[in-house]
Amino acid sequence: MSQRYRITRAFQEEDNSPQTISLEECKLYFASKPDFTYTTVFTVKGQTTMSIEGDFFMWSYGDTQIPFRLYQGDLYVSGTNEAVIPKMLEVASDLRADVAEG
Repeated sequence: MSQRYRITRAFQEEDNSPQTISLEECKLYFASKPDFTYTTVFTVKGQTTMSIEGDFFMWSYGDTQIPFRLYQGDLYVSGTNEAVIPKMLEVASDLRADVAEG
């Protein structure tokens, strides 16, 4: 079973900072990252094919595409590939957010 992580501002104590991460903020941030692309559909291929609609920022890591999904003001990412951990921490730091399990 893979671990899922959430990049969130829910634990921030500052009253003047936004408590959620917006789509516009993510688009602006990830546009400056050449190894990320934005898509509104994530397709998982295996024995069957499944397409999931949403706001996905796809990280290209070698031949692997790892989705960072924006959902209700937080970014979610799977920890299946251990290379995602330092990237996730970098993204959280840049967005002034925290990382939580779940």
